[in-house]
Amino acid sequence: MTFGRSERGKPPVEPVTLKILVAGGFGVGKTTMVGAVSEIRPLRTEELLTEAGRPVDDTSGVEGKHTTTVAMDFGRITLREDLVLYLFGTPGQERFWFMWDELAEGALGAVVLADTRRLEDCFAAVDYFERRSIPFLIGVNCFESAARYPVESVRQALDLDPDVPVVLCDARDRESVKEVLIGVVRHAMAYAAGHRQSVTS
Repeated sequence: MTFGRSERGKPPVEPVTLKILVAGGFGVGKTTMVGAVSEIRPLRTEELLTEAGRPVDDTSGVEGKHTTTVAMDFGRITLREDLVLYLFGTPGQERFWFMWDELAEGALGAVVLADTRRLEDCFAAVDYFERRSIPFLIGVNCFESAARYPVESVRQALDLDPDVPVVLCDARDRESVKEVLIGVVRHAMAYAAGHRQSVTS
């Protein structure tokens, strides 16, 4: 997939718009990822963590985190003149999971962000997309303090199907996030083509 522009003199192309979800556990970098790549000012619904939420919000491993997404993050990126992605970051805590069904409506695919220090936190997202047959990719957010593991080790730890892509990324870096999103689109297209073929055969 290239980032080319159309030739001069050609009429503007009506872009195809695709919806991508960014999911994962609490504090894994979903808001950061949407913000790093969005060409518009991202819509954020972050609130301060409170004492009341302390019993249900596990901040071990992310002790420096003081806010949490309570509805969604929203951003937009134009990959090509004819292709625009709308990004929806899901809330990470279990008490907000009731919103996932609405956010997932019409989604082409998803990024499940993973932190190797808290890998179990993305199990719920993996399970959610597998159950609903929504194609997804695992983006291992490479935090500076986290140990680096081979992609195959992450795949085994998450018990993923062989066709689910696993990529290393930096949720703060625009180019890194772009590559992840391109990977999701490619995977979703291949998934849809394979599904159509299995239906017709």
